[in-house]
Amino acid sequence: MNYRHRYFSLLIAIALTMSAAGNLNVFPRTRCQPPSNSQKSQEAPNNFVNVDFVVYQKNDAKIITSLKKNNCAVFLDGVQKEITDFSTPDRSVAAALLVEYSRLGAPLGDNNNLGLGAASLGVVEPAGALLREIVKLPADYASVVAFDMRPTPMTDLTNDPKRINDAVSLLLRNTPALRDSTLFDSLRFILIGGRGDTAVLDRSKVRQSDHSGLASVQGKRRAVILIASGLDTFSKTNFTQARKIIQDAGVPIFVIGTGEMFKAQVGNRLSSQDKDQLKQAEDQLRTIALETGGAFYSLKVESEAPGILDKIHAMLRGQYSLSFKPDEIHDGKEHKIMIKVDVDGDGVYEEQTFVVQARQVYNAPKH
Repeated sequence: MNYRHRYFSLLIAIALTMSAAGNLNVFPRTRCQPPSNSQKSQEAPNNFVNVDFVVYQKNDAKIITSLKKNNCAVFLDGVQKEITDFSTPDRSVAAALLVEYSRLGAPLGDNNNLGLGAASLGVVEPAGALLREIVKLPADYASVVAFDMRPTPMTDLTNDPKRINDAVSLLLRNTPALRDSTLFDSLRFILIGGRGDTAVLDRSKVRQSDHSGLASVQGKRRAVILIASGLDTFSKTNFTQARKIIQDAGVPIFVIGTGEMFKAQVGNRLSSQDKDQLKQAEDQLRTIALETGGAFYSLKVESEAPGILDKIHAMLRGQYSLSFKPDEIHDGKEHKIMIKVDVDGDGVYEEQTFVVQARQVYNAPKH
């Protein structure tokens, strides 16, 4: 099915969705699920734990790219572990752009209002420019995935700047059609893969295919650039389950939150309930970024996007990686990861001068 047929299918779907909807709230079906412990850890106790991290100065945010293995130390629950592998920031990159492409928040019957999609689309073009900059090097790869009621790959990992441009152009030429958002399912899909739509740019007759997630990519700096409000209305995965997946994947997630920009566009039409849901959604995005060693940026106006993406690009290019063995832990609990750096090699960790932005959690299996 080519992309034009897919788009017409979306238009038909939105007509059916809108005819069935009758709620008054702007975000009527945002999921607020109770915690679940059903998600199992994806790392076996004998496996090595990988941690990607960035080091920068507190006073001016200058990123430090000259550290060696002996400048760094890793701790699990306060106990220092041996660094079994260490990579400097000269490795290639595998990055994925994950974009919320939904009309969630648009008034029913108003075909000119894109809802949250308007806020996301304002960032897509500069984000595409960043991806094209990344894949200028032969061993660097990037992908583009958009999501509404399900994640749809525009292109799988590619090192062709033209293909990235075509994926971004396709998003900008069309408009979001559906009023649902599957953030948590989409994060799961992009990190650990699964069965999903065949990449739109492939124009394949095969509707679905198997996709590998970024967590399976080895030997590269990895990152997700997520452009989203944080709202989720349709996922089978809840936030607690998504956190476990994100923690275990070990891939930094750099988040551009669009909730504030959407609030500015809507003005006083949002109810207090809607504002509370957006605030909760932003808190969840902050947690996702913090626990993975990424960063969260709240986008208030479209003109802020290029500057935010420049910061993300700098952190991607300054990313170290190390591995350690967590030993035989079988308690099924979260364990705290901490990276410390001795930048000048004097034997003292400079925690007051430098910030280490790194994955924070190792989930031990229980068996």
